[in-house]
Amino acid sequence: MGINEVRLVDTFTKLVTIDSPSYGERKMGDVIKAYLRRLGMLVVEDGAGEAIGGDCGNIYGFLPGTNDASPLLFCTHLDTVEPSCGKKAVIADDGTITSAGDTVLGADDLSGVTAVLEALTAITEQKLPHRPVEVLFTVAEEVYCRGSAEFDFAKLLSAEAYVLDLAGPVGTAAYTAPSIIKFTATMHGKASHAGFAPEKGVHAIGAAADAINMLTMGRVDDETTVNIGIIEGGKATNVVPDACVVKGEVRSLDHQKAVAQVERVGRQFERSAAALGATVAFEAETVSKAYKTPLDHTVVGRFERVCNKLGLTSSLVQTFGGSDNNIIAEKGITGLVVANAMNRCHALDEFTTVDELVKTADITLALMTSAD
Repeated sequence: MGINEVRLVDTFTKLVTIDSPSYGERKMGDVIKAYLRRLGMLVVEDGAGEAIGGDCGNIYGFLPGTNDASPLLFCTHLDTVEPSCGKKAVIADDGTITSAGDTVLGADDLSGVTAVLEALTAITEQKLPHRPVEVLFTVAEEVYCRGSAEFDFAKLLSAEAYVLDLAGPVGTAAYTAPSIIKFTATMHGKASHAGFAPEKGVHAIGAAADAINMLTMGRVDDETTVNIGIIEGGKATNVVPDACVVKGEVRSLDHQKAVAQVERVGRQFERSAAALGATVAFEAETVSKAYKTPLDHTVVGRFERVCNKLGLTSSLVQTFGGSDNNIIAEKGITGLVVANAMNRCHALDEFTTVDELVKTADITLALMTSAD
């Protein structure tokens, strides 16, 4: 009774072979919809794909409960980061699962997808008593949760959620995550010949470099980070550059700190531009907002009890990564981001293990069949 390990691993390896980049989740979405319908679930795909320029929407499924417990939402995402085309799961003798080395594995987030599918299958196949279960498979999560931002959460029954999308030992869950604000500073100078008349130019790259040099980079405090990730500018080595585009982001577990830090960044670019005779256009966009789930909330207590029942050590942590739970929390649903057997995410040496996949599915099944 419970999780079928052979089926679980088979499902995971098959899903890995399906190309599912952000904005291109159509094949994966069709497989997921067919799977849920075979289980007799209500299945709906929304219009997020069209709204964000992708080819697939978010996929929702509902399994009516057999007990009086409140509904729970389980959320995972369908897209994987690049390089992802032609993925293949390679299983070692010790149960470690990797890619062939030339792509990511896609355990982020296919291990979560697999755990949800296996838990639902075990429930329906074995007719296990269970609470009402809502599942949401989102698209374009890896590009700042663009898919879930389009989903109509007002239609859901659940007030609590478990988002399977966290690296770390199984039994870990993140209760707080940061605001992420990305910014673009476009510095405008004046072009001139760098050899004959450099003094007639206004060096846009120089102005941008001055601003960057004055900023505090990396970890500003225990809750906040600042990073410049992209610098673009110049047309030729013999021309004083008249434009430079600088892109970066601020993260903070305190939303107001994130806002204040972005404002500081903007003011520094303005000061550096003015000092060198340039101008700047500064834009910022909040792509996720910080949340903190109370540690005494039922969504936390239930998770800890399930882990204890399964003999797993539970651990509540902070994370500096965003996830669909940032969107979910903003919509008034209280959730945790649960570790789901993914390691070294976004790298070619990403891996999972059979043991961790089983434990993740065990936790998912236990939560779906819990009565509290």
